Amino acid sequence: MSNPIRPLRWYAVLAILFFGILPAVLVSLLVAGGDTPWQVGLLLVGGIPLVLCAIILAVRGFGAAEPEVAEQLLKRSMAFVAGADVLLLGGNALIRMATGA
Repeated sequence: MSNPIRPLRWYAVLAILFFGILPAVLVSLLVAGGDTPWQVGLLLVGGIPLVLCAIILAVRGFGAAEPEVAEQLLKRSMAFVAGADVLLLGGNALIRMATGA
């Protein structure tokens, strides 16, 4: 019998990598390089902790013994990644549009 949580684990890892860590690194590089308004750096204050929380929840989801608990933790992890993505990338876009940079 197949494990129904297995695909969810893959999706959580991919979400954290492509929609959590990668945007955080790219926005950090933009801020460090001075290629973006300084207000974008403030988005990192909220975005990076959300990504870290997503990583912690995903690790807890991998270690959970009960499938229901693992499912909850992995879904919550992906929700944190989505929030961080909206904050970092959406905020960056809005700040750039507002400042004309």
